Amino acid sequence: MTSFGDLLGPQPVLLPELHAAQDALDAGADPVRVAAENPAASIAWATLAEAALNRAADAGESVNHDVVAAYAFARTGYHRGLDLLRRNGWKGFGPVPWEHEPNQGFLRSVGALARAAKAVGESDEYARCLDLLEDCDPRAAGELGLG
Repeated sequence: MTSFGDLLGPQPVLLPELHAAQDALDAGADPVRVAAENPAASIAWATLAEAALNRAADAGESVNHDVVAAYAFARTGYHRGLDLLRRNGWKGFGPVPWEHEPNQGFLRSVGALARAAKAVGESDEYARCLDLLEDCDPRAAGELGLG
């Protein structure tokens, strides 16, 4: 596990596994259906956001329907992840380690939100997302290709 260096700070939050959503995605299920059936699973929303961002990049347009959809999907995954983090003891700060796989849905949602915010010119939101990733786990932005 990553060392976060502050022995007096909060313990890292390790989210519970959401087996149904992850298993469905791993089996190749349609992420739209997975999100509809598991709306609390950030991983489903992150998957939708990343796919929309990839389609937008393939289209070669800086802003299009897919970018705006990605922003909405990512924001949903971010908020559902915040809900789960808070239910598991997170107080709005402290480590959320990337290497704990169940945390990755939330962190991927934040990364996708950063990319979508940057694409629509929302530089303040982009910076907030990068700051949040840094606060959660300094490795996360790099793992998401943002570092």
